Amino acid sequence: MTIHKEGYKSILITAILFAVINLASFYFISFHLAWLSWLIFILTLGLLLFIISFFRVPRRQLMLGSNLVIAPADGKVVVIEEVYDEEYFKDKRLQVSIFMSPANVHQNRTPVTGEVVYNQYHKGKYLVAWHPKSSTENERHSVVIRHPKGEILVKQIAGALAKRIVNYLSVGQKVEQCAEMGFIKFGSRVDLLLPLNAKVNVKFNEVVKGGVSVIATLP
Repeated sequence: MTIHKEGYKSILITAILFAVINLASFYFISFHLAWLSWLIFILTLGLLLFIISFFRVPRRQLMLGSNLVIAPADGKVVVIEEVYDEEYFKDKRLQVSIFMSPANVHQNRTPVTGEVVYNQYHKGKYLVAWHPKSSTENERHSVVIRHPKGEILVKQIAGALAKRIVNYLSVGQKVEQCAEMGFIKFGSRVDLLLPLNAKVNVKFNEVVKGGVSVIATLP
């Protein structure tokens, strides 16, 4: 396991706060209220460990396949439905949405190999990530990857806690399947818009792993 580069600053700030708060606590409180000093230590240590855990990047055996659509993120499948896409395709698509809780790994990966043909950031609201309108009204970053068997839109969506979406891709870039495409901080959601003839291989409420779970098969 490694720590993602997006977490270096947050972890450093949290570690400094941990040290300052506990030094002050043990110096001013521990002699009179030892239990309170220990409580502060335990709570701040828990926060530090949580922040470190949030930015973890576990080592995995990635799943690859030319006709496979691999999960771009860890989390739970909260939407599987046919939708009309007004942003790019202007037609109907199969939408599969993955909700990432703060406990999930938040690194995002490319679901297929191909060329980036669309990349657009949208300002928006911060509705809870499982809200039906979060896909179109929340802050989000949309990327379309052109695969030989069809174009796939990947949408990184900010949630009520997530205030920063990081995307590393650019139009014209060639990407490999399961390569890193970005990161979303502190709870969020990723939508996949697939061709209607794609065969979905996951079920509602199924827990998936980014870079490992097969979301769909392209014909």
